Amino acid sequence: MDDTHTAAATRLAGGTPLASTIDTSDAAAWTGLDLAVRELARTRPSTLPTHAWATGRRFRWPRDAPLPRLDLSRRREPDGPELALALCHPDGRIREAALRRAAGLPAPDLRPLLPLVAIRCADWAEPVREPARDLLRAALPGAGPEAVAVLAPVVLRVAGRRHGEAARNLLEATLRESPVPVLETALVRDDRATRRLAHRIAVERRHFSPERFAAAAAADPDVVIQDICADGAVAGVGPETGDEVLLPLLRSPHSRVRAAGVTALRRAGRPGEAEAFLTDRSSMVRACARYVLRQYGTDPAPLYRTLCTGGSVPPAAPLGLAECGAREDAALLWGLTEHPHPGVRARAVAGLRVLDAVDVARLMPLLDDPAPGVVREAVAALTPYTERLPVAELRARLGTEHPRHVRVGAFRLLVAHGGPDLREVAWSLVDDAEPKLRANSWAMLRS
Repeated sequence: MDDTHTAAATRLAGGTPLASTIDTSDAAAWTGLDLAVRELARTRPSTLPTHAWATGRRFRWPRDAPLPRLDLSRRREPDGPELALALCHPDGRIREAALRRAAGLPAPDLRPLLPLVAIRCADWAEPVREPARDLLRAALPGAGPEAVAVLAPVVLRVAGRRHGEAARNLLEATLRESPVPVLETALVRDDRATRRLAHRIAVERRHFSPERFAAAAAADPDVVIQDICADGAVAGVGPETGDEVLLPLLRSPHSRVRAAGVTALRRAGRPGEAEAFLTDRSSMVRACARYVLRQYGTDPAPLYRTLCTGGSVPPAAPLGLAECGAREDAALLWGLTEHPHPGVRARAVAGLRVLDAVDVARLMPLLDDPAPGVVREAVAALTPYTERLPVAELRARLGTEHPRHVRVGAFRLLVAHGGPDLREVAWSLVDDAEPKLRANSWAMLRS
C-alpha cells in the first residue's frame, strides 16, 4: 500500500475534511484512499470510527461473520469524513448503510462524496453497487461542471473493473445530455481519458463547428483526440467548405490528421489538390491521395512515373510509385538508386522491396552508401535473401576502416545469415569501440 494513501486515510480518520486529505483532481488518489481505508481496518482498526449509525443488515452473511462494532448510545449523524470512511469500509453492511445516509444529504454535501459513490458502483456486492448506481444516477444531472470534472476520471479509472461499466454509461449519458458548461469543463480536463471521452461526445453532439474541430485536430498533442477531432471536422465537409476547415488538416504535422484532410478533399469536390500529397512522407497520406484521385478517374501511377523522371525527384516519389505501380517500374527504381539525393536512393531501395524486385548482386554495393538511411533500406531488402549473401564480403565490411553504419548493417546481415562462424564474429566485436556493435554482439551471444 502506498504510504501517501495510507497517510491520507489516517488523516481522514482523524476528522480532516476530504478536500484537505487527498488531491481530489487525481483519480488514483480516490481509488488509493478506498484501498487504504480497507487496509487500516485490517491492520489498525482502532484508527477508524465505530460507525454506530450503520445499522443496515440487508446482507446474508455466514453466522460466524463478525458484525460491525455498534455503540447504540451514539445517535448523531455521521459527518463528512466519517461518511467517506464508511463508503470505503471493508464491511459491506457499513458501505450499504453509508450509501443510504449519503442519499439523504443535501446536494452540496453529497457532491464531494460522488467519486467514492462511483467506486461503489463497481462494488463486488450487489446490495452495495445497486444503491450506489441509483444514487449516482440521481445526482449526476445536477452535479455541475466542476463536480463532473472531478468525478469523470474516477469513473473511467474503475470502468475496467468487473462491474465498472454501469458508472461509465451513466457518465456518458450525462455528458451527452448535460448543459454546455459541463461538457466544456470535461474537454479541458487534465485527465487524458476524460478529455478523450468528452471529445467523442462533442463530435456526437456536433458541439463545435468544423473549423474548431479542424483546429483542435491540428493542434492537440494527444493522437487519439487528433483522430476524433479530425473525424468531427471531416463530417462537416461539403462542396461549400472552404480553406478554414481543410487547411489546418492538410498542414498538420500529424500524418493521421493530414490523411483525414486529404480524404476530405473528395467530399469538398477538390480532388486536384490531392495530387500534391502523392509524395507525402507518410504512407497513409499517400494512400489517401491515391484514393481521392482514383475516385475522380485519375490513375496515380503515371503521375508517379512523371515525378520519378523529372529533374527534381521528390524523395517519397519512388516509394509511392512502388505502392501503386507494376513490376515493370523496377527498372525506373533501379536507376534512382544512383540518384544524388540520399532520400531518393533510400526510397528507391524501399520501393524495390515493395515490388519484390530485389537483385542481391546489384544491391550489395549499396551497403557501402555514405547515407545511413540507404544502408538501412538495403539491409532490410537483403535480409530475406541471407542464404544468397556473400558472407566474406559482409565480414570484410566489419573492419574499422568502414563507417559505423556500414559495419552495423553488415553485422545485422551476418546475424540474419547465421552459420557456424557467427559466434566467432560476435566475440571479435565484444570490445569494439562502436557501442552499438558491442551491444548487438553481446545480445547475440546471450541468445
